[in-house]
Amino acid sequence: MNATWITSAAELDAWLGANSDQPIALDTEFERVSTFYPIPGLVQLGLGEEFRLVDPSVAEASAVFRSALASPERVKLLYAMSEDLELFRHWLSLEPAGVIDLQIGAAMAGAGFSMGYARLVEQLFGETLDKSATRSDWLARPLSAAQEQYATDDIRFLRPIHEWVWNALGDKGLIEALVEESARFAEDLASQDDPENHYRKLRGGWTLTPQQQGVLKALVHWRELEARERDRPRNRVLADALLISIAEKLPGSVRELSRISGLPAVVVRRYGDQLIERIGEAATADNSTLVLISPPLTRQDQMLYKQLKRLMVEAAEDRDLPVELLAPRKRLEAVVLTRDLSAGLFTDGWRKQVVAPVHSKLEEVLSNDR
Repeated sequence: MNATWITSAAELDAWLGANSDQPIALDTEFERVSTFYPIPGLVQLGLGEEFRLVDPSVAEASAVFRSALASPERVKLLYAMSEDLELFRHWLSLEPAGVIDLQIGAAMAGAGFSMGYARLVEQLFGETLDKSATRSDWLARPLSAAQEQYATDDIRFLRPIHEWVWNALGDKGLIEALVEESARFAEDLASQDDPENHYRKLRGGWTLTPQQQGVLKALVHWRELEARERDRPRNRVLADALLISIAEKLPGSVRELSRISGLPAVVVRRYGDQLIERIGEAATADNSTLVLISPPLTRQDQMLYKQLKRLMVEAAEDRDLPVELLAPRKRLEAVVLTRDLSAGLFTDGWRKQVVAPVHSKLEEVLSNDR
């Protein structure tokens, strides 16, 4: 298949505008080796049986492309969309809406949890995709024929996968569940990008006191802003383990900071005064409302987790769904820690519908453990 390029924003505007009633098959290629932000290399678009390759500069200049991405009414079909959404968020400063993650859809349809795109294409359509260009240089021009073929293949099967998923989920009564889960997943990704919340990802910090966790939050927030300003990966600014160690030691001076094991001298020279200032402010702040980092489950909690998991497996199997999708570990742990089903979002939306047959049993297990 010969690749077709769109080479101007006006051409892209016209192509998208003339087919505004059709879902957009969407994928991107990017580079991210030594930078904080992904660098866009290529945008792939499909409408019906037409497929186009677009340079980032052309896509960025297209008002219709931006509008289509942000429109909840214009359906966008993606596969394993987390990195694509992150790219658009930073590159174009917008939150894509109306997105459908067909990897989630494939799991709901019975293909298996977290099924890879190439494997699903082979399973559904009997076609083996050439993945040799996966790690190639997407910023270089011109792209090779192999790169163009790879990029086109990444969108060529999105519409037929969408049709297969829609048919399967229609039979299961779960079409709205896919729409809901895709939107919720996109919202969760956006919230995780908030520098204020990133400290909670450092699970090793759970042993710290509330005061120390308040300092850790301030340090992680500082690192997020520094990494973004310098466009450097987080750990190349300051590693997670060192942030936790600094928060634990609570150094009161640059000299004390320099004594922390493993802390590079260049970090102390470059950032010492900034770090000490933030430590001092955070160490005396009111942490009464701080959301603490979740600790590992206790033995009792683990027993409760297993009881709840068995019931979730029962509910998932009844609807032919992967339990990993219905009850991800993070959601189920939230229920265990709070003894509240709503903490895992099991009391609204499609999850409420699916767990309804075992809801009373779940509540009974939680009640007995309270």
